[in-house]
Amino acid sequence: MKTKRHKINAKKSDNRNQKSGSKNDKAIIKQIEVLVEPLCDSEGLELVHIEYQREAGGRVLRLYIDRPAGVSIDDCVNVSRQLNDLLDVKLDTMGPYTLEVTSPGSERPLSKLQDYERFKGRKAKIKTRQPINEQKNFTGIIMGTSAEQIKLSSNEKTVVIPFGHIAKARLVDADGEI
Repeated sequence: MKTKRHKINAKKSDNRNQKSGSKNDKAIIKQIEVLVEPLCDSEGLELVHIEYQREAGGRVLRLYIDRPAGVSIDDCVNVSRQLNDLLDVKLDTMGPYTLEVTSPGSERPLSKLQDYERFKGRKAKIKTRQPINEQKNFTGIIMGTSAEQIKLSSNEKTVVIPFGHIAKARLVDADGEI
């Protein structure tokens, strides 16, 4: 579900020079998470991941939601409408953006430590903020977690990746595509 949001009082310079993942973006994501988590809980949904980034059409606020039985379009519409109202009241300084509420699908983002235990045995693609063994991109089978570290079986060896070093991670299909 996509909702285009334009703020009338937004300044032209709002968020123009900020890269995805900037400090301000991370602060906005944290504020949104505080608003969305109770909303999802009340609807019996899991908030999987939040992205707030610049794309070709402008800023995009993308929420991934899920539930064990799967997410319907009605779930996405319902969360989108309720979140629009919350953001109007609580975060009116964000500037223009497009709100997207979607299911995670087969390329589910892995953003919580417990995701790596939950999807143990599945193939994932992980990008780290800094190199580990002179490498930043890893694809392999999730072996589990231990002491806030992810164990990934990649090319017949086990790589240990500190959870705090992960910049981005997603499940991938059998062909390794994300």
